[in-house]
Amino acid sequence: MGDSYQIQGTCLVVDVPEELDHHQAEQIRQETERIRRSRPIRHLIFNFSDTSFMDSSGVGMLINRYRELSSLGGSVAAAAVHPGVKKLFMVSGLYKIIPFYPDVKTAVSELWEE
Repeated sequence: MGDSYQIQGTCLVVDVPEELDHHQAEQIRQETERIRRSRPIRHLIFNFSDTSFMDSSGVGMLINRYRELSSLGGSVAAAAVHPGVKKLFMVSGLYKIIPFYPDVKTAVSELWEE
């Protein structure tokens, strides 16, 4: 597991790269799936603090992760979302299913399960 993925309790924190395009979205999908299958992960927290661009592939990946985790009783959250990326959340409707948190620490404290 690289530096971009940290497990905190039942949460997996994913540091999203500066640009979330098709290539990056597929890598994140594969790695989060691999980690989730090997660890008791119930919540995915995407840290967007360094992300300034996301295309429709990123939106699709987030919806896919949401569907998978919610079917297992878990959730997906977004932390530290920049205004440009937040606009895409609003236009695409992602904000209806993926809650925003001001930072990763707040998201983990809200979602952590013992």
